[in-house]
Parts: sequence; structure tokens; C-alpha cells
Amino acid sequence: MRTAALSVGFIPLVDAAPLVVAQEMGFAAQEGIALDLKRAPSWSSLRDMLSFGQVDAAHMLSTVPVAVAMGLGGGGTPLAAVSVMSVNGNVVGVNRALEERLRAAGYGFDFADARAAGQALFDVSDRPLRVGVPFPFSMHAELVFYWLASLGSVADGQIEIRTVPPPLMAEAIEAGEIDAFCVGEPWGSRSVEKGVGALLLPGTAIWNFAPEKVLAVRQDWAETEQSLLFRLIRSVWRAGRWLAERDSTLLATELLSKPGYLDLPPELIERALTGQLTISAAGEERHTPQFVEFARGAANFPWRSQAEWIGHQMALRTGHDPAAARQAAAQVYRTDLFRAALKDTSADLPGASSKIEGALDGDTAVASAAGRVILCRDRFFDGRVFEPTG
Repeated sequence: MRTAALSVGFIPLVDAAPLVVAQEMGFAAQEGIALDLKRAPSWSSLRDMLSFGQVDAAHMLSTVPVAVAMGLGGGGTPLAAVSVMSVNGNVVGVNRALEERLRAAGYGFDFADARAAGQALFDVSDRPLRVGVPFPFSMHAELVFYWLASLGSVADGQIEIRTVPPPLMAEAIEAGEIDAFCVGEPWGSRSVEKGVGALLLPGTAIWNFAPEKVLAVRQDWAETEQSLLFRLIRSVWRAGRWLAERDSTLLATELLSKPGYLDLPPELIERALTGQLTISAAGEERHTPQFVEFARGAANFPWRSQAEWIGHQMALRTGHDPAAARQAAAQVYRTDLFRAALKDTSADLPGASSKIEGALDGDTAVASAAGRVILCRDRFFDGRVFEPTG
């Protein structure tokens, strides 16, 4: 098999790991492809790189293909999410002034209770809360809006969302441009290391199993280059399984820390991969199981119901028709392509392509060809569930 080169864009985040590992550990080579990984400065630039054909595929926010299908945020070229690269991996943080007010009010920074954290945050805020997120249409923004709206604290003028590229989040906090943030690791931890922020919650405290990044391609490319696409899907899938092994953590941190990827100390990256995060400048630590997940619980499966939830949430806050948004969203999470790519592998995939989101209190077996698929807890912090249309 002749090696084919594929250009793939990424943002320097821990959850870009499956692409880095696929190339560095030979999983791409096993499929006869070589990944030319291109680091992008922001999500809007990466979306445009993909849309305009400057890269063949991209490490992409799970929300962006849905936003494009809804006509939100620019980037008119239809995109497809052909697999989920990672679940979870985000942190919510605050600046030092809010940290001090929260501690003075008796808040204990348990890093677990989203309801208590949200209420405490609004109790000590004396002005509209400026929250930095990496992109206006991102899982970060959806989690923040869902969380605070569920607490009855979202109203005109109470929250101001500001877009800040992930590597610049600590600088934005330090400069006083934002009061709080929701960002993927290791950039929340970097604000702690710089002494300018404290971590309030992991994203898992809001939604236990939120699809964070997807492997995205252009819809037309997915149809015309299926052989290459399937080889890419399989190499990233194998990389995710490798990352899920406990013994892989040390090497994964070393790979990600390289100058061409995250260019940060390995110990900072390791926090996300182990779920052992330092939440304050005083060195307090908290452990979050499955802080970021690359394989377990069918993490890679592009559930159409998750796409529908994203479309529904974005419709609610942008004035779009929720039913139309759900329908458009479901079409861009390509479970059909994912199934076809993994047909001749050892993968055991769920029998269904949609499920009720937020209904699982713990690990749960679901119907599959070999009967080995165990889904993980996926509760929302407020106990609500989302029923898809399909």
C-alpha cells in the first residue's frame, strides 16, 4: 500500500492527543497514511482552513459542524463529524478576585457540585460576569449557558460571553479582560500555574459525558475520498484505545509536550490525562475520574442524539427553530461512515445511533453485535434528560 499524505489541522490542546498519537505511534502508518499535522491559532481559523480545503480533516469542536449546518458563525461549507475524538476535558475557572470572594463567603471549591458552585458565583458577583470561551458556538459555551440557565441566573446583561483562543485564556484573565472562563486543558491549568486563576469545576460536573472534539471533514470530501477517510478514522480510533490504557500516560504527555504540538511542560499536560488537577495557586488538588476520555464508554461513537442536543441548545439561545435545528444537526454526525470504517475491525459498536441523553446513572450495557458495549454515566447536573427525535 502506497503511503498517502493527509493534512490535518489541530488546536494545541490535550484532546488533540489522538491525532498526535496516531502519527507518532504508527497507527496512521499501519493504515498507509501519514498525517501532516498543522497547528492553528484559533477555532475560527481552523474551521476556515477545513472549509477552504487547506487541510483535509481537523480536530474540531463538536458543535462546529452543527453550527455550520444551522448557518451560525460563518463557514458555509457543509462539514461532517465522522467520529468523536474525545469526551469531556474542560474546566471552568475564575480570576483571583472572584476566588478570594468565594473563599471569604465560605465556598469550599469541592470541584464537583455544579449547582453549589453556580449559586456561590452569582452570590459574590457584583457586576455582569464576563466569561471567556474559545468560540461562540462551542461545547464550552453550551455548557456554561446550560449550567447557569438551569440555575435561573441567565438574563439579559448578567452574562457576557467573550471569545478567547485557548492558549491566550490565562493572559485574558491576567489582563482583566474576563472574570471567568471555560476552556480545554491544559490552558485552565496554565492560569493556575501563572497565579492568575483558580479552577471551579470540571466540565464533567455539568454533563458527565459531553462530546468535546470530533474528527471533522468536508461533506463532499467524505463522499469522494472514502478510502482515505476510513483509514483516517481507523487510525484515530486505534490511537484513542491506546490513550485509554493507563500505561500510556507517561509517553503521551511526552509526545504532546513537543514544540510542534502543545510546547508545554509534560507535568502540566499529565494533569488532564490523569484527572489529578491542581485547582489553585496554593497547590490544592482535586481528582476527577474520566476528566477526559478517548475510548471507554463508546466515547468515539458519533451519536446523533448528542448532535441533536447541541442543535437544540444552540437554537434556544439564538432564536432558531429547535425542531429544524435538531433535524439539521442529526445529519452531520455520520454514524453510517463510522460504522463502515470500523466494519472489519474488532470494534463492537452500539446497535442504535441515538439514545436518551442524560439518563444513565452509572455504567450500563447496551445492545451491540458482540454484547460488549458498556456506556458510562452521562447525567446532567440538574437531572434533566434529552429525548432525541430519531
